[in-house]
Amino acid sequence: MSSKRVVITGVSRGLGLAMVEQLIELGHVVAGSARSAVAMRELTERFGSPHDFQTVDVSDDAQVQRWSRQVLDNGGPPDLLVNNAALINSNASLWQVPAAEFSQVIDVNIKGVFHVIRHFVPSMIERGSGVIVNISSGWGRSTAPEVAPYCATKWAIEGLTKALADELPAGMAAVPLNPGIIHTEMLETCFGPDATAYPSPTEWAKRAVPFLLALSPQDNGHSLTAP
Repeated sequence: MSSKRVVITGVSRGLGLAMVEQLIELGHVVAGSARSAVAMRELTERFGSPHDFQTVDVSDDAQVQRWSRQVLDNGGPPDLLVNNAALINSNASLWQVPAAEFSQVIDVNIKGVFHVIRHFVPSMIERGSGVIVNISSGWGRSTAPEVAPYCATKWAIEGLTKALADELPAGMAAVPLNPGIIHTEMLETCFGPDATAYPSPTEWAKRAVPFLLALSPQDNGHSLTAP
């Protein structure tokens, strides 16, 4: 497989970090972002050029715009764009979730995806190719108690991505992807010690990254689940 240019959000830990590691191991070029300046410095020191890691809060449209300009100026449109950055609320019944926490989950999980699409996808459309993967969840197709805000955002990602797929020109694809259940810090907040029963992000990425790289226009608009 020829080298691809990949943009990923939320790369400081969990699935995002595991995807970065696997992509680079396979010879692809990654531009990644996360809110943690410390984590971005560490990734920069670890991998260096041509990979690029920047501190970006995807809920801030202006920050995403600055980041996109830098990425596009330095290497052009991505072949694969992965909206991975997300938050989950602390376990609580919906009426017990603080308003500020609800807003933060919405701002990152929905508005953040919109901001990244708004600033990266036009260049991909102009070129006429590229795949957009918006990370969804099993809770974007089902529900569970005490995570209603998170469920709401991932159901929204399913609809947003399918509508985007209807708008893209031939030769491109937008896919909502359920990654499956993986042992991440986010899962620990929901499952506690039981989270250890599931595969690690690194194990997951070894299967999922080749799957992502193989996505094509034929997959446009399909709700998929990582292997």
